[in-house]
Amino acid sequence: MNRQANNSDPLLLRGARVVLSDAVWEGASVLVEAGLITRIFQDGEIPTGGPARIYDLAGHTLYPGFIDLHIHGAAGVDALAATGPELGRVANFLAAHGVTGWLPTLVPAPDADYARAVAAIDELMHSQRETTDGARALGVHYEGPFVNTAQCGALRTAYFRVFDGARSLETLPVLASHGASHLITVAPEIEGGIELITELKARGWIVSIGHTRADVATLDAARAAGASHMTHFFNAMRPLHHRDPGPVGWGLVNDTVTCDVIADGVHCDPLLLRIALRCKSSLRLALISDAVAPAGLGDGEFSVWGETITVEGGRTSNARGSIAGSVITLLDAVLRMLALGASPVEVAAMASHTPARVLRIEETCGSIEAGKRADLVALDAAGRARLTLVGGREVHNSLA
Repeated sequence: MNRQANNSDPLLLRGARVVLSDAVWEGASVLVEAGLITRIFQDGEIPTGGPARIYDLAGHTLYPGFIDLHIHGAAGVDALAATGPELGRVANFLAAHGVTGWLPTLVPAPDADYARAVAAIDELMHSQRETTDGARALGVHYEGPFVNTAQCGALRTAYFRVFDGARSLETLPVLASHGASHLITVAPEIEGGIELITELKARGWIVSIGHTRADVATLDAARAAGASHMTHFFNAMRPLHHRDPGPVGWGLVNDTVTCDVIADGVHCDPLLLRIALRCKSSLRLALISDAVAPAGLGDGEFSVWGETITVEGGRTSNARGSIAGSVITLLDAVLRMLALGASPVEVAAMASHTPARVLRIEETCGSIEAGKRADLVALDAAGRARLTLVGGREVHNSLA
């Protein structure tokens, strides 16, 4: 696409079903100026001023753009091995599925792989300041390497680490791009885990608990040290036991932490997704894809992280028989939660507002409100993304 960064012309999105943070307005319209939402018109109101561009969205539902906190790749591209332009391909793929912001997510790897991957993310973020090319890269998510080998999932234990002081973090490159988010998944029970969380918090990182077998006392200490989120809740963590609630029980009742879930029909039983929503509410629950490079390519065998990943019927598996990420988009997760009975307002929170709050950017995006970025997606009656805007700029358009 490579559209030039010119969004000065006003834009009116007219006649949509608009999902706000507390209500759904039928037949409403949204005015976008200079990349921001400036006004939302209820049914029957007629805006004046003659916007240069008008999109008729009758029959469509307008959501805040989706934000994916945890995605390893898609469209054949792996974030750990990609160049900046290859990450741009992922960004375009995501935009076509309603995602307007994402965190390229890195699995435990050698130092050189980390350095190359972070340089590529920086390259993409720099290029996206000049042109509009798909969903915005918002930072980086390190899934590990400071996690528990007993809950490794599909991660490669050869690259797991323990914390032995601040120098342990020097091999985790940081992004040079201004305002970039740094999210990291940590198991607090590893050697030096609480000290690690304290150090990360002091550096401004967002610390998430995951790939863990921690007990409640350790989890309480992790929260006090600065961990505020939980990664792919229920998965790669010790399961709930009635005499030893562990991470699942702690996370379900702890209102000071947010959690994310993979709503792909594989990682979690639908009943557990409903339990998570009931316990956490949509304001403390985020949807993620945890997608890997084969997402969007259909069934087959693919090389990911040095091993063969098989995709069959929407389920991934590695040679050990473990689930190895997903092949969904965040839009798929949105549609699944709607099918399970979540309201559009709840789904907008889980796919947009809560992820923005996790990243501490909710003041500027994550909901449809006057003054916020015009990061928006219009879904048709079949749930397909027909129009995606990033900062008011068109990054995907398949309107008839």
